[in-house]
Amino acid sequence: MKTYNLFRIALKALQRNKLRAFLTMLGIIIGVGSVITMVAIGQGSKQSIRSQLSGMGSNMINIRPSSNVTVGGGARLGASDLQTLRVEDAKAIQSKTHFVTAVSPAVNASGQVINDSQNWPTTIQGVSPGYLTIREWKLKSGVSFTETDVNASAKVCLIGQTIVENLFAAGEDPVGKIIRFNKIPFKVIGVLEEKGENTFGQDQDDIMLAPYTSVQKRILAITHIQSIYASAVNEQSSDTATKEISAILRSNHKLQAGDEDDFSVRTQAELISTISSTSELLTVLLAAIAGISLFVGGIGIMNIMYVSVTERTREIGLRMSIGARGIDILLQFLVEAVLISITGGLIGVLLGVSAAKLVSVFLSWPTLVSESSILLAFLVCAITGVFFGYYPAQKASRLDPIEALRYE
Repeated sequence: MKTYNLFRIALKALQRNKLRAFLTMLGIIIGVGSVITMVAIGQGSKQSIRSQLSGMGSNMINIRPSSNVTVGGGARLGASDLQTLRVEDAKAIQSKTHFVTAVSPAVNASGQVINDSQNWPTTIQGVSPGYLTIREWKLKSGVSFTETDVNASAKVCLIGQTIVENLFAAGEDPVGKIIRFNKIPFKVIGVLEEKGENTFGQDQDDIMLAPYTSVQKRILAITHIQSIYASAVNEQSSDTATKEISAILRSNHKLQAGDEDDFSVRTQAELISTISSTSELLTVLLAAIAGISLFVGGIGIMNIMYVSVTERTREIGLRMSIGARGIDILLQFLVEAVLISITGGLIGVLLGVSAAKLVSVFLSWPTLVSESSILLAFLVCAITGVFFGYYPAQKASRLDPIEALRYE
């Protein structure tokens, strides 16, 4: 039998029972729509997380004191209480590494920032000028502090947009104004560009940046540094840069071969990889749950095809009596099953894409509908139609023509 005739007969059979055909498709429609929507949400979240983490500096390397260090009695200290990092470590990293472009010592303190009658609780981060390069952070207005300001422990600062909004009137230029952090006056010399919230929901714009020496001496009264930020030449060089940094710090801290590191080195690439892996796992889990609908839809196709074979037993017998072969009957019912599945898949794709757009618009969740998920949905639909339609079609092809003609 010609392929054209197979499709024509299948379409006519479906048109005779439109409502039944639609209800059979419903499981496939819901399954495909659900899978596409879940995958779109998962992929959108993954892309959003990667974008936000890259915005923090995709090549960034964070060096902190190790919390494995113990004091007398075996008590462990928190990383913020340890004093294993020094300015000399940062300078050694800057001068001895080949895969690092910028280095910044860092210290921070929390407190109240005040401008006239306005005040706001925030964090002051003591860094060097290289910090802006590491974080890929630009200035909205004003200028950055320099190494001269660092050497002089100058009381100058850069402020984020959140502090501007809470301390200054709308339209007022903060540059050149004097604000106080825990009673210490700082001159605002620049305003940072807005970055918004990071992946963990923290407001990146609620911050003051000042020379690390100023925060060390005037606010914290310490000589050590709490962490070191560095930037690898590129994302691919992060692992090599990490090994270089570890070797330099072990040498600086005079650690022997069997000694544990008294520092930890973490890259942004590691964080991106970890969070992306978690996001992918959740996406697969959601898609698998939604895929159950496809399985249920396939069972529905099998049931309806069984009913169709029973209803059309005399028709099958008549076709066989005038020369139709078993393979022709098999293909006839198989094409019907695949048509039901593919048509349901088409409607499901439209439903899934529309649902993903609605989720993005009304819930403000990031979504990304990929071509691969649509192609996969069609492939699954075709396989579902063949798999669940084959057995009823085979049963129809094996009917005895004489018995089929006698069937009432």
